[in-house]
Amino acid sequence: MVKSVRGNWRRGVVAAAALSVIVAGIAAPVATAAPADFYTPPSELSTHAPGDLIRSEPSELALRVPGTDGAFPADGRRIMYRSSDANGAPNAVTGTYLDPQAAWTGPGPRPLVSLAVGTHGQGDQCAPSKLLNQLLTYQAPIGLMTEYEVLGINALLLQGIAVVITDYDGLGTPGVHTYVNRAAEGHAVLDAARAAKNLPGTSISATGPVGFWGYSQGGGAAAAAAELAEGYAPELDVKGTYAGAPPADLAATLEQIDGSFLTGAIGYAINGLVQAYPESQPLIEAELNDKGKAMLAATQGYCVVETGARFAFQKSSEYTKSGESLSVVLDRLPLAKDLLERQRIGKLTPSAPVLIQSGTHDDVVPFGQARELAGDWCGGGAVVQFSENPFPGVLPGSVINHGAPLVLGLPEAVTYMVDRFHDRPAPSTCAV
Repeated sequence: MVKSVRGNWRRGVVAAAALSVIVAGIAAPVATAAPADFYTPPSELSTHAPGDLIRSEPSELALRVPGTDGAFPADGRRIMYRSSDANGAPNAVTGTYLDPQAAWTGPGPRPLVSLAVGTHGQGDQCAPSKLLNQLLTYQAPIGLMTEYEVLGINALLLQGIAVVITDYDGLGTPGVHTYVNRAAEGHAVLDAARAAKNLPGTSISATGPVGFWGYSQGGGAAAAAAELAEGYAPELDVKGTYAGAPPADLAATLEQIDGSFLTGAIGYAINGLVQAYPESQPLIEAELNDKGKAMLAATQGYCVVETGARFAFQKSSEYTKSGESLSVVLDRLPLAKDLLERQRIGKLTPSAPVLIQSGTHDDVVPFGQARELAGDWCGGGAVVQFSENPFPGVLPGSVINHGAPLVLGLPEAVTYMVDRFHDRPAPSTCAV
């Protein structure tokens, strides 16, 4: 019986993939982007508690089939909620809540997954809550982008699991997106779950179970949420976390992507560092040449596809006055080195089980640091399943070795999350 049910889950993942392609052909016309004023926070946030819902409105998803009692696979609501930034100050974050049409057939109330997306970019147009309304978005000359997370989102929705997707700090809302900042992203994921529970008229309950989900940047955000949850949002009934290719060691990740298709993402990281910790700006700028300063300015407005097209396979040593790579420069600046170390995930221990996936040939997020994270959490007493994906190395630096494990690992990730919501014993590789 269990094998039969799990087979249905795997077929559900395939169905999600089909839905993501087929529904596009029968969906209603692509919705226009949300008005800019939705993304403008109120002038006063201190009266709101973390997770408080500030505003919401319908979100017409591009991939949907209208029905008499709602849209398949889900009805969408765009939300703005109060969260906490990298330094613990109040901020406003936007996102999208998806209420599934599929019934939840497991025990207890319908579960909720707070989903953190992978790298989208740093321009406000890259916010998931905007991309979900459009099959494709385009800004001349090469600003093409799509919401590539729909496969995982739909896989969860088809299991009857509600999903809330955060836009992260500064993505869509004013300010620069604090890319891969551990605290800001962890808070955004946790407060998205709180905000979804505060949203009226949904099929989830205030006390229902919660899970965290993400890959790449999202894997780091989900992992951060998992280890911050007990101290920051203890009221959440967290059942488990899926963290795929989490950049637990940001310094190691920045070094690995240097010279790859994603060299420009180093710009995202440094821009986010400066936004969160302004005291680092003069030190970093003093090390950059004109080309480096131009790269940082440009990447603030790009989504990941355009960033790749413009900066692919460049070396960050081209951006510095000394000719050193940016990893070397940041490592010899004590303040920058300390700030990067603050982003390290694994110093706290999650109280709920975690699945970590990592490709053995991942050319973006180093396999070794993901394995180290699993070891750190195991050492702290967490229940961790570390899953290696042996996808063979293909065109290193092209990001293929990073993207393929995302798709190949999806059946395991969905099965793992559904098992947590069924309160089945969590597997562990900690003693292996």
